[in-house]
Parts: sequence; structure tokens; C-alpha cells
Amino acid sequence: MEALLHYVWKHKLWPLKPLATTSGEPVEVIDTGLHNRNAGPDFFNAKVKIGETLWVGNVEIHDRATDWNAHGHQHDAAYDNVVLHVCREVNGTATTASGRTLPQLQLDVPPSVLQNYRQLLHADRYPPCYQLIPSLSPLTIHSWLSALQTERLEQKTEAIKRRVAQCNGSWEQAYFTTLARNFGFGINGDAFEQWARSVPLSAVGHHRDDLFQIEAIFMGQAGLTDLGNLPKRHRERAENDDYFIRLRNEYHFLQRKFSLQPIDPKLWRFLRLRPQNFPHIRLAQLARLYHQETASLSQIVDCATVEDLEKALATRVTPYWQTHYLFGADSPTSEKRLSASSRRLMIINTVIPMLFAYGRHRHDEKLCDRAFDLLEELGAEQNHITRMWSECGLSVRSAADTQALIQLKNEYCDRKDCLRCRIGYEYLKK
Repeated sequence: MEALLHYVWKHKLWPLKPLATTSGEPVEVIDTGLHNRNAGPDFFNAKVKIGETLWVGNVEIHDRATDWNAHGHQHDAAYDNVVLHVCREVNGTATTASGRTLPQLQLDVPPSVLQNYRQLLHADRYPPCYQLIPSLSPLTIHSWLSALQTERLEQKTEAIKRRVAQCNGSWEQAYFTTLARNFGFGINGDAFEQWARSVPLSAVGHHRDDLFQIEAIFMGQAGLTDLGNLPKRHRERAENDDYFIRLRNEYHFLQRKFSLQPIDPKLWRFLRLRPQNFPHIRLAQLARLYHQETASLSQIVDCATVEDLEKALATRVTPYWQTHYLFGADSPTSEKRLSASSRRLMIINTVIPMLFAYGRHRHDEKLCDRAFDLLEELGAEQNHITRMWSECGLSVRSAADTQALIQLKNEYCDRKDCLRCRIGYEYLKK
């Protein structure tokens, strides 16, 4: 209920009666202040007129007045600048650490707002605001989706910055790690990220012109060249597989040369995976991509269009994997190229966030703008989330829209955080 009080205060959804303190002085709210979601008072730099006096300071909001002492604010100097204590129920007094007794305002949530809020929280249909969406203005929808696009890119930027820190400031290694993670396509994402961190690009780079050696390092660091890690039915066949033996021997040589330590192969997931998504195939595609040097960070920064990026990310497996999905397991002959849809996902989930993050790092607004332009240029993604919003009446035209709607579902709808959602705002005030 306290979160709803914050919302009512922030948006001035007052009940239909004059506001007054518990001592009877009239209250005029000129500026509700800046909403603070971190430690400290709830709203900074509010302007409120109490009686004949204009106060500029902070506002603290609680469900009950006794929460002031329960939270220890009476001993915290950070709350000395509070000028008004707002509560749903005033059942006690509030005194600052400096000894000042605060004026208190009992704020009632308007019945219509409370009813709408409960509908959002307890509706059976998902999303609960589906009935309102068709009536919203295009401007409201467009402005909210634009904000969500930026929010999603900012969120991904933070993840990339953490990877850069883990890679000792190397943006190239962080890019490689991000690319590898997305080659896991969800199920093996964590395993691919851990694998990428185990691959020392500074060392591997010396062998970049030899695809066989790159594949040996990639497969070996994944723990896939150890016979003991192969399925029993393929182990005997792999023992007599010339390519596997040569690859394993090459890895052992390079392992000693660079003091390499492979990851635990038990991290890889195969259950319910289509063969073309097996780690072996994705690693073979990554090896060729790394070998051909078309998709390094410096290369993608120079790509201006989606078409350029799709060409840069085009890759396929080496000849051995054209007839195998696992070591010692034959398959029908296929080049096993990275599909067009997979390349688009790489652009959306790797390239665009990296351009945005790298642009922020270099203070290069052109790179950031290109990230947004590429999202607009890419066609809409087709998944259960976008279909859900389309059924609700939201137009989904580009990857920019789909990324915004994924953010909306994951960060707002799934968390029932309707109070921070602009569609939720429209629903509450209806």
C-alpha cells in the first residue's frame, strides 16, 4: 500500500477534498519533488505551502505514522530536511533527529484508484491492462516504447560494462564473451560465457590464421576433446575417428603451451536441443567466424547497415562438421550455416547493445544513434511475447518495438510493477 501512496503523491491523484495537516492547517502541493528510489527520504526538493509558509525540502511517505520510528528515522540526520510526513493512517507523531516535530498529512487513496490497482494485481487475463490498450493514443504508446527501448539498452550496457571489468578493461574480450554467450541461444548461454572467459584471446590470436588450431582450442577449452566426456555410444567410434584424434592431440600441445584450463563439460546442455544447436556445431561456427576476422569489435563498429552486419556474421562449420553433429556420430551432409534468423538475433542481442555501450564509453553519440537506427531497420521478432502484445492491440513493426515489449513484460508485467508503467498510469486514473 505504501507504494500506491507514493504513486498517488507523485501524480497528484488527490481525493476530492482540500488537503490539510492533522493539526488543521491547509496544505498546497506546488511540486511533489523528485522521486527517490534509493536510501533516504522518498521525495527530494518538494515545494509545499503549509498554512502561510512555503516549505522547500523533502517528503517522507509511510503507510502508518508509527513507521517513522519503526524505520529509525528519528535518529537519522538524513531525514532532518523532511518538511512533511505523508501517511495513509496517522497513528503517532514524527520527530527528526534535530528534535523538530513534523507536520503530518493523512492522504487517502481515491476509491477509483484503489479499485483499479486491485484489478491490475488480481486480474486473470495477462496482461491485466489489455482492455485499455486499444484506446491509448499513438503518442502515449510511442513515447513509452521509446523509453523502454532505451531502458533495455541501458540494462544490457551495464551487463557489458561488468564483462569489460572482468576482462581487465578489454572491450574486444568483452565483445567476444557477449557474442559467445548469445551463441548459446538461451539454454547454453551461461556455459558459453564461462567458456569464452577461459579462452585467452591474446594467446589464441597468434594462431588465428590456422583454423584447425583455433577449433582445437575452442573444442578443448569446452572440455569436448576428452573421451570420458563423450556419450558411451559415441566413445568407441571417436577413438577411431582420425579428426577427433588429431584435434585432441593438437589441443594437448596448445594446452601445455598456453597453460590452458578447460571448463567443466557437464555445463553443456543437450536435452531437447536440436542437433544444429549442439555446442560442437556452435563452437565450429564460432571458430570459423573468429578465423575469418569479419566480426571483431573493430569490424562491426565499421558496419553501417543490417546488410553489412549480416555479411560480417555469416559463418558455417568446417568440413568435418558438415557430416557430424558430435564426434564419431555421422549426420547427413550440410554446411550448417548460421541461419539468417540466428544472425538477426546476434545483431539484436550482441551487436546493437555493444555499439550502444561502446558509444557511451567513447562518448560517441553516432554509435549510440546507430544502435537505435539498426533496431528500427530490423524486422519485428516473432515470439510468444510479441504475439501476446499484438493480440492486445499493440502494433509491432520493428525490432525496436519487440525489444521494448520484451522489456515491458519482463521488468513491469511479470513483476506486477504497474505503478512504474505508463500504461498502468493510464489504467489507474481511468
